[in-house]
Amino acid sequence: MNYAEIKWYDIANGPGVRVSLFVSGCRRHCKNCFNSAAWDFHYGKPFDDSVQQQILDHLANDYIQGITLLGGEPFEAENQRELLPFLKKIKQQFPDKTIWAFSGNVWEEITSGNAHCEVTEELLSYLDVLVDGPFVQELYDISLRFRGSSNQRILDVQKSLQASCPVEWVDAPIYASHKL
Repeated sequence: MNYAEIKWYDIANGPGVRVSLFVSGCRRHCKNCFNSAAWDFHYGKPFDDSVQQQILDHLANDYIQGITLLGGEPFEAENQRELLPFLKKIKQQFPDKTIWAFSGNVWEEITSGNAHCEVTEELLSYLDVLVDGPFVQELYDISLRFRGSSNQRILDVQKSLQASCPVEWVDAPIYASHKL
């Protein structure tokens, strides 16, 4: 797997200060995608052990709330298979850090549709929040928090898994879990 970019101090793609990993590869090709360069699976740099260790080292900082996966498309089967062992490491080393993911696929496509593969359930077990749905230019709304168009949902992944249907995320104070 390749990655297009890493933002080490991102405050736009989830609550608090986060590391954002933009994976390469996406077959959706949404109109007016903000990151169309990352559609190519070969774009960017290899997501190798040294890059993964850099991210883990950065996540060790107390002021980092968690990591966000974007794309490209994290839920392309190839990317899911590569991300799974990395997410396991994150949850083992940093159980209190949150893991967010953005996908152009909706929950139903991820859990039982064309974005589902043999590792999807386990991958989802490590996620806290999923912003799902394609960007739709006609539904673009700059006032929306953590999403670009009004068709996109912000889902609590663990509650959705328990309910076997999408459950909206309830926003909590940014520093609720931060020990001062």
